[in-house]
Amino acid sequence: MNSKVLVINEPFVKNFCRTQRWAARTRGRVLRAPDWLAYATAVLEANGNMVQLYDFPAMNWDKKKLKEIIKLQKPDFVILDSTTPSIFSDIECARIVKQYSDAKVVMVGPHITALPEETLSFAKGAVDVACIGEYDLTVRDVINNFSSLASVPGIACYSNGVIIRTDPRTPIENLDSLPFPAWHHLDLKRYFDGGKLFPYIDIISGRGCPNACIFCLWPQVMHGTKFRFRSSENVIEEMLRDIALCPSIKNGEFFFEDDTFTVNKERAVEICERILQRNLNVTFSVNARVDTADPELFRIMKRAGCRELLTGFESGVQSILDAAHKNITVEQSRIFMATAKKAGLDVHGCFVIGLPGETEDTAQKTVEFAHSLGCHTLQLSGAVPFPGTRFFEIAQEEHWLKTTDWSQWLSAGEQSGIVRYPGISQDTINHYVDEGLRKFYLNPGYMVHFLLETKSLSDLYRKVRGAWNYAGYTLSQKIKI
Repeated sequence: MNSKVLVINEPFVKNFCRTQRWAARTRGRVLRAPDWLAYATAVLEANGNMVQLYDFPAMNWDKKKLKEIIKLQKPDFVILDSTTPSIFSDIECARIVKQYSDAKVVMVGPHITALPEETLSFAKGAVDVACIGEYDLTVRDVINNFSSLASVPGIACYSNGVIIRTDPRTPIENLDSLPFPAWHHLDLKRYFDGGKLFPYIDIISGRGCPNACIFCLWPQVMHGTKFRFRSSENVIEEMLRDIALCPSIKNGEFFFEDDTFTVNKERAVEICERILQRNLNVTFSVNARVDTADPELFRIMKRAGCRELLTGFESGVQSILDAAHKNITVEQSRIFMATAKKAGLDVHGCFVIGLPGETEDTAQKTVEFAHSLGCHTLQLSGAVPFPGTRFFEIAQEEHWLKTTDWSQWLSAGEQSGIVRYPGISQDTINHYVDEGLRKFYLNPGYMVHFLLETKSLSDLYRKVRGAWNYAGYTLSQKIKI
């Protein structure tokens, strides 16, 4: 196929990060590369299409720039992403595409996956096709079969003036069959996370997660609840490709974006052994669960170059963990921390304020628990029940949602809670998030230690930039620092 395709991570508000699990403008102004769009781009290139991937947030481009590119490129197809906070802006971008070209618009991502009929209706013809769920191969099939869309699984579209859904698409079993993400379209040094070494590159060695956490977006909406793994050799080959593409990654790190890298000990050990055998000499961090603490696994991960475990502790109150179906205990969290520290691994602790059952008392206990664990870095977030999750269904049933007007979902795109309970308001939830972060990061002892462990100029850069980003948030929100 020789269709001209533009794959676009479209503009919204400055510093909005749509590629993370909770799309928002984070307090640390994190900016992640559009990894899922990069996979789709690579698939389309392998299919023979003329493809260009544009990341507007990374380039700090606006909708005026979108108009210019569409007018200049005159694409046949445009792939646009979608998130709940940005959906009306995303649809506006689709209208710009239609206004300045004859392109067909295909929308992907979590919001249109959760609400395809509603989104197509809101778009009023500006979006031609909704891809539902994992879309790497779906976008290829839509382009190859646009004249007979009913034959393409995993989409919603118009047929004779009526919105229809086709049969569901089976998640990709052989992940090794996919090409590596099309990072060559992007400047990887434009992406930043103050909690990760600079530069960093995401790598996804497995998809899906069988854990039933009610708030987690990717398994429930995009990738399913069955673990699917790439072979360790395929993972290593991608890492080698990335090193060749971005040699400075040797001063930064890889981040394994799998829902839980440590869930399968044998496979995690195999990847670490191959890293050592191939003498990659890289640093990496991973997502982990507290119920996967294993001294032997953590030791070999450390030897292979693992720096940090990003871990969802979520709450320090057992009843909150149980209500969220996290399937962990507070005691397991403590054991996990002790095991990680003994292995010499840092821990980035993730906590959520505002899960079902939250009160001011439980929120305060979670903040105290977060501070007591000895995490290297900390993330506190207000609970957001995204459409398509069980949390969203419960919040609707219990009338906990502040609003279902997506344009009011987050205030100016800022990361904040969106639920309110009889025992705690949305403002109070946000207060505990901000207060918890302030007391952790602005503790003089922590600040001195954090700076003293600086290893290089690039490490100093990410720390100074991260601090500057966080200070910018606090000033914009008029939070006492």
